[in-house]
Amino acid sequence: MGGGSSYSGPSTRTAEDAEKIFKSTVDEAKQASYQANVNSYFQDVLSDFNNRKVDEINTHLQTIKDALTKENIGSINLVYGGSIKKHTYIDGLSDVDVLATIDNTALADASPRQVLEYFAEKLRERLPNTEIKIGNLAVTVKFSDGHEIQVLPAVSTVTGVRISSSNGTEWSGVIRPDKFANKLTSVNQSNSTKVVPVIKLYKAINSALPEDAQLSGYHIESLAINAFRTYQGSSNHKDMLLHFVEYSSKAVLSPIEDSTGQSVHVDDYLGDSGSNKRTRVSTALQTTAAQMKTADSEASIERWKKLFEE
Repeated sequence: MGGGSSYSGPSTRTAEDAEKIFKSTVDEAKQASYQANVNSYFQDVLSDFNNRKVDEINTHLQTIKDALTKENIGSINLVYGGSIKKHTYIDGLSDVDVLATIDNTALADASPRQVLEYFAEKLRERLPNTEIKIGNLAVTVKFSDGHEIQVLPAVSTVTGVRISSSNGTEWSGVIRPDKFANKLTSVNQSNSTKVVPVIKLYKAINSALPEDAQLSGYHIESLAINAFRTYQGSSNHKDMLLHFVEYSSKAVLSPIEDSTGQSVHVDDYLGDSGSNKRTRVSTALQTTAAQMKTADSEASIERWKKLFEE
């Protein structure tokens, strides 16, 4: 008679379902722990960046200003440019540049080259043991503590500020450094003020790449504006950083117009669209993005840490 038989199907399926639920719960807990830990690591990295003293730079800037104005030729005002003004500065990873406006001074009618040579002469008198170089656009002062400060002579006109042209022989058209800073501020605010921290993280990874694959700070900031202008993804540092690297790996292949007027493109140093230099940088960033995805798939903080190691 068949009445004595039992059917164990439902209980077997229930056990299987329970095992799946348990495994899913463990996986979710592991993933949540990983996400929290990796973003905590990023916070530690950012905290380290933010705690590095800017006071030393301010001291250097005052030294530079004193050197340039000690003969009382007139008022020379140093105005922050670069990463300090945009709050993306990282000690050792960012450039520091200041505009030295020479409006209504004895240098007002001088050529850019004459002004650069004057600046270099006075800085060498004040800092005889410091490395000082003259370029087409600026005088670069490399202090013994590692800080490099670029001093860009600028003349103030009725229509705006002008700096040296790229060839160093004449004054440029009107530049608009505030226009760029305002764009970056707007994009940062529209992304819960997360873009500036992500730029800092990107700069740290950039400094760990081979030298011929590294981008300038200004170029990185320009890429960030475009990468996050319409960003709709997650607002945590990890996901935003991955998005930024993936976006940049494609965007670096083409020039970006310079909205400040300082040059035609912010990335002229990489050459024309699709150049070998651009391809090399793109490949390096694609590799970095792949490493990030591997770190994510393995839930490995150690793999993330290696990306920041030079």
